[in-house]
Amino acid sequence: MLEKTYDAAGVEKKIAERWEEAGAFAAGTGAEPGAEAFTIVIPPPNVTGSLHIGHALNNTLQDIMVRFERMRGKNVLWQPGMDHAGIATQMVVERQLMERQINRRQLGREKFIEKVWKWKEESGGAIMNQLKRLGASCDWDRERFTMDEGLSKAVLEVFVALYKQGLVYRDKRLVNWDPKLLTAISDLEVEQVELIGHLWHFRYPIEGMDFDPEDQRTYLTVATTRPETMLGDTAVAVNPDDERYKHLIGKNVILPIVGRKIPIIADEYSDPKKGSGAVKITPAHDFNDFEVGKRHRLRAINIMTVEAAIDILENDDFLEGLEATEEQRGLWERLHGLDRFEARKLIVAMMEERGLLGKVEDHVHVVPHDEKSKTTVIEPFLTDQWYVDAKTLAKPAIESVRAGRTVFVPKNWEKTYFDWMENIQPWCISRQLWWGHRIPAWYGPDGQVFVEKDEEEALEAAIQHYIALEGPWKAWVEEKLENFAPGEILTRDEDVLDTWFSSALWPFSTLGWPDKAPALKTYYPTSVLVTGFDIIFFWVARMMMMGLHFMDEEPFHTVYVHALVRDKHGAKMSKSKGNVIDPLELIDEYGADALRFTLTIMAAQGRDVKLDPARVAGYRNFGTKLWNATRFAQMNGVARDATFRPENAKLAINRWILTELTKAARGVTDGITSYRFNDAAGAAYRFVWSLFCDWYLELLKPVFSGKDEAAKAEARACAAYVLDDIYKLLHPMMPFMTEELWELTAGEGGRDDLLALTRWPQPDFEDDEAAADINWLVELVSGIRSVRAEMNVPPAAVAPLIAVGADETTRARLARHDPAIRRLARVGEVGFAGEAPKGSAQIVLGEATFCLPLGDLIDLKAEVARLEKEIAKMAGEVQRLEKKLGNDKFVANAPEEIVAAERDKLAEFGEARTRLEAALARVREAG
Repeated sequence: MLEKTYDAAGVEKKIAERWEEAGAFAAGTGAEPGAEAFTIVIPPPNVTGSLHIGHALNNTLQDIMVRFERMRGKNVLWQPGMDHAGIATQMVVERQLMERQINRRQLGREKFIEKVWKWKEESGGAIMNQLKRLGASCDWDRERFTMDEGLSKAVLEVFVALYKQGLVYRDKRLVNWDPKLLTAISDLEVEQVELIGHLWHFRYPIEGMDFDPEDQRTYLTVATTRPETMLGDTAVAVNPDDERYKHLIGKNVILPIVGRKIPIIADEYSDPKKGSGAVKITPAHDFNDFEVGKRHRLRAINIMTVEAAIDILENDDFLEGLEATEEQRGLWERLHGLDRFEARKLIVAMMEERGLLGKVEDHVHVVPHDEKSKTTVIEPFLTDQWYVDAKTLAKPAIESVRAGRTVFVPKNWEKTYFDWMENIQPWCISRQLWWGHRIPAWYGPDGQVFVEKDEEEALEAAIQHYIALEGPWKAWVEEKLENFAPGEILTRDEDVLDTWFSSALWPFSTLGWPDKAPALKTYYPTSVLVTGFDIIFFWVARMMMMGLHFMDEEPFHTVYVHALVRDKHGAKMSKSKGNVIDPLELIDEYGADALRFTLTIMAAQGRDVKLDPARVAGYRNFGTKLWNATRFAQMNGVARDATFRPENAKLAINRWILTELTKAARGVTDGITSYRFNDAAGAAYRFVWSLFCDWYLELLKPVFSGKDEAAKAEARACAAYVLDDIYKLLHPMMPFMTEELWELTAGEGGRDDLLALTRWPQPDFEDDEAAADINWLVELVSGIRSVRAEMNVPPAAVAPLIAVGADETTRARLARHDPAIRRLARVGEVGFAGEAPKGSAQIVLGEATFCLPLGDLIDLKAEVARLEKEIAKMAGEVQRLEKKLGNDKFVANAPEEIVAAERDKLAEFGEARTRLEAALARVREAG
């Protein structure tokens, strides 16, 4: 007999150990001979990470599909692994060293890397155990790490191949630069923060004219939010159609403080409606300006150090073409070495002193920050970096989605994919870090680069290169070779690769590529990728490009993009708001199954999940309901009967539940296969809670307490049969409780296997006549109960039931189900009439109208007054909310989640008013 209550914490630990001991999740376990492969690669979480609510949703949905397909007999692999998280991991270890007053450069590269590996072994990867707590059924023995030996080999192979194909190259371009971490970072690592700053309007004197601050003809006004960048200006742009400036195009302005002559150019980037219509162009410090600079072949002058301090005194690029006056040299000396923000203040003061500051305006604008620290302002910075020719690689990846070989679910995310891919820029893949895959490039003394898989191959390539040059270089290399000192010939590149470079190879590198591993042949391409929309660009697109280029086949046929998990009000979760929901705390309190089922039933396509912990508590009650139903069944002798066959069932109630089971199984299966996980969960919920627990077991009570032993035996066997299929249908969503119930209801014969490895139910029994008969009973009783509740009829009150217009089928049903109707609907005599009695509430079901005379049960006048009062209250709330939402200012300025919450309230109050008005109409009809 089951315990009275379900102990989630104890059961989950025990079941997890049972799965592990059985090797239940190893690739191919339980597969039918020659079965089709089903593969998912886990989006590799950072080695520094811990389980957050987005991970919980993402991995729950993956696990549902994996468990489902495993039960369908497919050859399943759910490939786990972690990403080395270059920046995040290096930050963690550097922070630990700083606590001991140690700088990584004091340690040196080799010893620092040793420290990182040690940290990884001791503290990294906690998220993997957290995923196990969630119930993730990965093949844990196959866990990979982007820095492990095999994946590192794949990274080397890809980099060298792309370089030799001309698809990887070195270039000087603008990057997102972190002045604290001293590295380029990806767009994903940049957080755009809206700040209230200033817009400074500067006057640039026109060459050949005497500057007069009172005469606008003698200068051009430009506006900037970053005055310090003006030191690197190389042009001023105006719109070619702007009549105000057409006569100035081709002329020069004199760049204040610097003294450089810079051209006035025509470019549509300048918007005549914004500011003065003239825009300063600083190609080395602004992404848009960089593109303008390329179009007009402007110089790009970097005026900052890597720490974002002003660097001009010995900067050849800055000094080129300048003949500084003594005054200018003095200004430069005051600015040189200042932090960019200190320089900003001084430049503004210098411009104001010279009458070159027009005005200063408060200005709300977006400022890029380091996503990890949240405090460091990112600088667009001109540096030499390694790039991938993403435009070339993107073409087949675009075509694949256009041709439908890879599809996005929901389909609208294809537009996001195309927008990114069709406008893709070169991908910066180098990072100025120590932790990561070091770029396999070596430089000769003349700067010649040699890209090979190791230093030995690079040295051989260098020797061949320099000997072929003849002359001094040949003699030089021959002299070096006599002493065989490769370090004196070649210097290795210090940079490492962007973390996304190695994760772009994930679908095939984890399976053993570039070696011809058996797993690669079996499990590539993978089946479906489950991911969030925010990494379509950074991960999905790059896997598509790399997979097609190196495997000649798409890495997956479906990309399921799940929504964002928000708080109960629809607000995005953040630590600063204090609304972060910790999934581990929810698991501790309610159990993993409750959390998983909640996320699943709320995971509607294209709709964000508004998660309230109260909902998790509610779905824990669903599990409790199933547990109690199983316990009730056991108390009434329900036990597995291997001889039971649905087609042999005689009782209508059993034939009905077996028919509904077939429909439910179809609904769950269709929901999972169409990625409508909320529909799958909803189908299971309705069948288990309502039809099985509330109705079937209730309707069986007279059978269990009756004297017909044959009926009892059939009911017990049928209930056990249906429970077994319930456990199977719920297992992908609620694996722990269902596995425990599967074991505890095994009976004397035991089970052949774990529930996780049993076959998915495919019931095909249908008896439409029995289903229609019992569903009629359910609908009638439900209708009567609803009317009683709406009319405020006391629970103990018994009313007669009058059927008007009932045909022979309905009369027969009333006779057949008379005891059940009386017991479940609290009605007395059941009679028939030609018309509805006065003072009765009416329920229409089929051709008949069922009437409940209410005059003797409730005070009709008092009930009318109560309902009118409630309706007035609801109407007031509706009016208040309609007024609030009709205020354009409120809708425009209030946070999106607040507006959404108010709209939800309006809908709820509107629905409540409609229900109350229907109840009032019934009472009035009865009166």
